[in-house]
Amino acid sequence: MRIRRNLKFNLLLLFIIFIILFMIKHLNFNSKNYTTTNNIVIHYIDVGQGDASLIQVNNMNMLIDSGPKESRKKILNYLNSLNIEKLDYVIATHPHEDHIGNMAKIIRNFKVDKFYAPKVENSSSSFEKMVDALKDKKLKINVLNKNTTSLYLGNNTRITVFSPTKNSYDNLNNYSPVMKIQYGNTSFLFTGDAEKEIENEILLDSNNNIKSDVIKIGHHGSSTSSTKTFIEKVNPSIAIISVGNDNKFNHPNKSVIDRLKKNNTKIYQTNKEHTIILSSNGHKIIKNNKTPLAY
Repeated sequence: MRIRRNLKFNLLLLFIIFIILFMIKHLNFNSKNYTTTNNIVIHYIDVGQGDASLIQVNNMNMLIDSGPKESRKKILNYLNSLNIEKLDYVIATHPHEDHIGNMAKIIRNFKVDKFYAPKVENSSSSFEKMVDALKDKKLKINVLNKNTTSLYLGNNTRITVFSPTKNSYDNLNNYSPVMKIQYGNTSFLFTGDAEKEIENEILLDSNNNIKSDVIKIGHHGSSTSSTKTFIEKVNPSIAIISVGNDNKFNHPNKSVIDRLKKNNTKIYQTNKEHTIILSSNGHKIIKNNKTPLAY
């Protein structure tokens, strides 16, 4: 009787283990990247005075910018902590060092499927190293502008690029693509360092729907961006400011902070919160309280 009882117990235990393994496999949950097949997860990575954002959805990864050279160890460790091997898309918003300082290293260290950037060149060492790394990996630069429709992150997602609209600008910041990622009923706006000139261009086109739940504030919260009209049109619930402590530019500017507060927008800054992780199931956006690993 005892043998029979033990056999029944062992069979029950095996059945429970099978159910648990089945659930893990089909939920596709990975504790290190906070993502499931039903979520989009966006990491606004703390790279000091610079920009870097990672979007994870439908088992795909998109990296927008790479931060300045001094944050190299930080961003590489962060991406490695997520067990990322492939970046489906890498986007360089514009050729300023605080946005592309680590692009060459990322291109060489990870498998990159497609690379996008606006059509503008620069003589900086960061830009030249980035181009050399792309050549070595036999990757071409896909031009990113308002006409770009080839960015695709799978089911339930839609990407709209609003700028650049012109072939040339006097200010490198204004080549930055302003782009919106919609996941279900939730939306996230990315702005690079786009300034007032670009914001006004976008506002002039009545077909542009820039309303978004979350905005990555332009140019690290500088007074050159985030006009009153632009913020009112986006009408975000959450604003992310990627910025370094005690930076020489005094970013973010008080006028921008006041403007966001007046709009009842919740503000998160990377110099205060460090890496900020938001996730959405298509209906609700939540903020994760912890980064995946110390880095």
